[in-house]
Amino acid sequence: MATRLQPITTAVPKALVDVAGEPFIRHQLRLLRSNGVSEVIVCVGHLGHLIDDAVRTFPLEGLEVRVRSDGRQLLGTAGAIRAVLPLLGEAFFVLYGDSYLTCNFVDVQKAFEASGQAGLMTVFRNAGRWDRSNVEFRDGRIHTYDKSVPAPQMLHIDYGLGVLTAAAVRRVPENTPYDLAHLYNDLLRHEQLAGYEVDERFYEIGSLDGLRDTRAYFASRIGASGGGQ
Repeated sequence: MATRLQPITTAVPKALVDVAGEPFIRHQLRLLRSNGVSEVIVCVGHLGHLIDDAVRTFPLEGLEVRVRSDGRQLLGTAGAIRAVLPLLGEAFFVLYGDSYLTCNFVDVQKAFEASGQAGLMTVFRNAGRWDRSNVEFRDGRIHTYDKSVPAPQMLHIDYGLGVLTAAAVRRVPENTPYDLAHLYNDLLRHEQLAGYEVDERFYEIGSLDGLRDTRAYFASRIGASGGGQ
C-alpha cells in the first residue's frame, strides 16, 4: 500500500512515483534488460491497473513484460509469486518493486547455481546506514534473518534481489497472504538458503528518505552524462 510514501502514493502506486522525470518502474526495466533479463512478471496490488497501463506504453526491445494482479485480496510478496508460479521457470530472480540494484545479476546467478540450495538472498553490509540491518551474515553464510527484531550482530541487510526455485515457492500455500520473509526463514531453518554478499549500496523508494537518495543518485548520473542516462 506504500503507506510510508503517503500522500504521494494516495493516487499513484509506488512503482510509478516520479524519479528523474520518469516512473520508477521504467528505470527498473531498463536495468533488468541491461543485466540480460529477457522476461519479467510484475506482480501488482494497490492501483495495479495504473502500472499495467504504464508498462504497456513503455515497450523495450528484447524484454517481455507481463503484469499480474493479486485481485481483491492482497497476497503479500511470496503469495503473489506463488500465484504466478505457472508462468515461471524452475529458478528465477525475485526483485522488490521499490528497489534499484546495481549489482551484477550474472554473478548472483552463478553463486546460486554453485550453492545447490533452493534459494539465495543477496546481502549488503549496511551497518544501519541506509535502513535497519536485519541479517547476521558470517563466513559466507546467513545465520539469522529478522526484519522485525533487530540484533547487534545484524550488520547486513536483505539487499532486495533473490533467486528462488519453483520447488521452494511451492512451500507457500495457494491463495493465501504470505510474506517473502517467512519463506526465506523457512528455507533458512532447513539450511536451504544461500547468501551472497554484494558491494554496491542499494537504492530504494519505499520511504521518503530512500526516494530522496534515489532521486539524487539519478540526478548525479544525468549530470555526469550531460543529460542522458
